[in-house]
Amino acid sequence: MKCGPTPCLALYLQMNDQPLLLLLMIAASVYVARLWLDDYRAGIAGKSHPRALPGATPVPWRGILIAMMGTLVLLALETWGEIHLGVAGEQSRITVLFGLYTLAAAVIEELIFRGYLVITHRGPAVRWAGIVGASLLFAGLHPFLWKWEGGLVWTFGLKGWFSTAAIFLGSLWFYTVRFAGWNPNHSLLPCFAAHATKNLGVIAIKAVQGFLVGWW
Repeated sequence: MKCGPTPCLALYLQMNDQPLLLLLMIAASVYVARLWLDDYRAGIAGKSHPRALPGATPVPWRGILIAMMGTLVLLALETWGEIHLGVAGEQSRITVLFGLYTLAAAVIEELIFRGYLVITHRGPAVRWAGIVGASLLFAGLHPFLWKWEGGLVWTFGLKGWFSTAAIFLGSLWFYTVRFAGWNPNHSLLPCFAAHATKNLGVIAIKAVQGFLVGWW
């Protein structure tokens, strides 16, 4: 199975080989993004409502820039680590369409994990305990320590453990940029930007290393 950097239903349905399904999921992601943007604009106009999607609040531009720069640092360290450990050649191949899907799906993933899977009103210690747990789940859903071939098959290799650890650290960073002091309204905008930066960087690296194959 050709797997990409997101842990959605694609892992089970081999979406990298299903262009029509990918287009459908991209459309669904764009629709959800539009709903979030509508809530964001309503909040900016002072017309926010209690059922607005999470994190539909403004953030200073420096918060977005910090989120993106931190993500690039983590991606650079991950790439260096793969080369240093000699596992860079074990990464998966993706199509251009699947790469576009990962960019769109980042919105839904951030809404689910950094938006809804957060413990609030219990103090910072409980919240961060929940963040660690959610990040373990987020990392485990990525197909690095397992694969689906008519059944669940475990793949406990060096590349799998390294990539899973990188995803875990990335998730912790995405949570950090939502609850950091420079994001006083706990906006999801820095999370969207950070996640898109990570996925776009992965696509670029795969293209350079020859793992971006075909349009769809």
